[in-house]
Amino acid sequence: MKADRKLRIGFIPLVDAASLLVAVDKGFAAEEGLDVELVQEISWSNIRDRLSIGQYQAAHLLAPMALAATLGLRQLKRPTIACLNLAMNGNAITVSPKLYERLASVAQGDLADPSVSARALKTVISLRESRGEEPFTFGMTFPFSTHNYQLRFWMAEGGIDPDRDVRLIVLPPPYMVENLAKGQVDGFCVGAPWNTVAEIHGVGIVLHPGCAIFNPAPEKTLAIGAELAGSEPETAVGLIRACLKAADFIASPENRPEAFAMLSRADRVGAGAEALQRTFEGRVGPAGVTKDYLVFGDAASGKPDPFQAAWLYAQMVRWGQAPFSMEALQTARSVYEDACFERASGGSVTEKTSTIGAFSGVEFNAFELEAYLRSFPIGSGV
Repeated sequence: MKADRKLRIGFIPLVDAASLLVAVDKGFAAEEGLDVELVQEISWSNIRDRLSIGQYQAAHLLAPMALAATLGLRQLKRPTIACLNLAMNGNAITVSPKLYERLASVAQGDLADPSVSARALKTVISLRESRGEEPFTFGMTFPFSTHNYQLRFWMAEGGIDPDRDVRLIVLPPPYMVENLAKGQVDGFCVGAPWNTVAEIHGVGIVLHPGCAIFNPAPEKTLAIGAELAGSEPETAVGLIRACLKAADFIASPENRPEAFAMLSRADRVGAGAEALQRTFEGRVGPAGVTKDYLVFGDAASGKPDPFQAAWLYAQMVRWGQAPFSMEALQTARSVYEDACFERASGGSVTEKTSTIGAFSGVEFNAFELEAYLRSFPIGSGV
C-alpha cells in the first residue's frame, strides 16, 4: 500500500513508546498507508503545546494529559481521544543511595513494602524538620502524570503531605538521572529506562516499581485530536492497527534484538542494550523480576476503557488539579473512546478491564467517586 497520509507524531524517549516507534521503523504504519514523521521531544509541555495547535496530528502522551487537554485544565481546551493504551505501568520510584540508607536505618519492616518505606520517609522528614533542614526534593515528569499521582499516593499513605512536607518538581525524563547524580533531587518517579540507567550507573536505587503503588495503571496513550478521529477514522484505525502489530512483534523474544537496535538509536529512546533488556524482562530494583513492571498495549491490554479515565480523573480531583462535577467526570470518560480501537482490533477484546488496585486504601469505585475521595485523610479534592 502506498503511504500517502502524512502524519507528524511527537514522542518522549521512553521505552513505553516502543510500539509506536517500532510501528513506524518496522514499516507497519506504511503498510496502513501512513507516512509518519516521528519527532523526538525533550519535555511533555512541548508535546502538549504542539498537539494543541495542530503541529502534531498524534502523540505519545501521558494518559492524564489527554484528560487535561479535553477539560482545558491549565492549557487551551482541545478535545482529545486516547485511542490506544500504548503501555500500562512502567514507572518506578528511585532514590539516591544516601536517602535509601537513611530509610533503611529507620524502617520498621521490609523497605520493599510501600507502606513501610512511606512511614520511614515520614520519620526521616520529621528528623530533618526538627533540625531546620531543607525538605527533600523529588522529581516527576509532569503535573498531569501517573508519576505525580504515584509519588503523592505513596507519600500520603505514610502520613506525608506532598504539598507541604516535600518539594515536587518537574523534570524531563532524560534529565532525571543527571539531576539525581548531582544531588539536585533526592529521588524521582519516571518511566523506563531511566530508573534502570540510574541503577546501572550506581547513582540511584529503585525503591518501588510503579506497579507496587497502582496496578494496572494507565500510563501512556496514543492521543489524537477528536476532530481527526471524527473526520478521518480510517487514519486513526490504521495507526492503532500498526501499533498493535508492533506490540505483537516486540512481545516475541526472537524479535528483541531487532527491536533493541531500533530503540537504542539516539533519535528514538537512546538507551543501551542492557537497560532495554532489563526493562523488557522486568528486572528493576532489588526485588528481582517484577511481572507487571511494564505491559505494552496489545489487543488484550491496549483497549481504552472509560473506567481508566474515571480513575485518572479521581486522582486529578484528589490533588486539586480539577474540580469535581458529574459533567467533568462524563467528559473525562469520553476521552477513552474505544470505537477506533474496536475496528482496529476486529472487536476481539471481550474481557473487562482489570480493576486498578493500590497497595493501601479503599477500592476505587467509579460510581461512588465522592466516597472514594473522602476516604483519604490527606488530599480529597471534594
